[in-house]
Amino acid sequence: MTEHNELQRVFFAALGPCTWTEDLFDCITDTVYFLKDHAGRYMSLNRTLVQRCGCSSKQDLIGRTAEDVFPEPMGAQITAQDNDVLQASGAIREKLELHLYAGGREGWCLTWKEPLRNSAGQLIGLSGISRDLQSHSGFHSDMDQLSVVLTHIQDNLDSALRLPELAQMAGLSGYQLDHRIRNIFGITAGQYITRARIDHACTLLKQTEEAISAIALLCGYNDQAAFSRQFRQSVSLSPAAYRKNIVGRR
Repeated sequence: MTEHNELQRVFFAALGPCTWTEDLFDCITDTVYFLKDHAGRYMSLNRTLVQRCGCSSKQDLIGRTAEDVFPEPMGAQITAQDNDVLQASGAIREKLELHLYAGGREGWCLTWKEPLRNSAGQLIGLSGISRDLQSHSGFHSDMDQLSVVLTHIQDNLDSALRLPELAQMAGLSGYQLDHRIRNIFGITAGQYITRARIDHACTLLKQTEEAISAIALLCGYNDQAAFSRQFRQSVSLSPAAYRKNIVGRR
């Protein structure tokens, strides 16, 4: 164990129960925060989630699942998403979603979910946040169209993803699609696709023993050399060095 790792261990051991994150996210009203156990039951959450569920206190949600507290079909959709993270150990990053809340209100948000592991490396739950997106005129239809495109990108990272075809899928021009992605994510459509491919590659490098040449194909690159160049530009490590570095930490 390095000196820095020991400092980190001592620091976190001194913090005691994990309430500081809750306290921090209680101050952020446009973001839902939660920790869930291996069965998808809420273990920690912020006040914003309590309010969105129409509950009066955090204790109303502790030990319950999304299906227990959200209306259908949203509850089942969240549970299915949780199961994907818990069973496949894959992260969800900046997923554009329409959430339905108590009282019939709905709103678009970006969702992140990460698997949680104990000190032995065993998967014991997940952490997540969902951040609200600000509405504007025509916002709902814009997001409906964009959500279709982003889902298609995530589901087809091993295929050619051309901006004109993606824009046509959304009923938009290439400029309009690029503009909407820039407004939400702060990057171009091309950069969004590259980031999605590299994120997927990182997951495969960490969680599988697939050959790097196979991972290149699964992430939409025609050859290993092109994949390695883009990976190094994005991560500052080669795919092999990244995998060795991550495995070495376990």
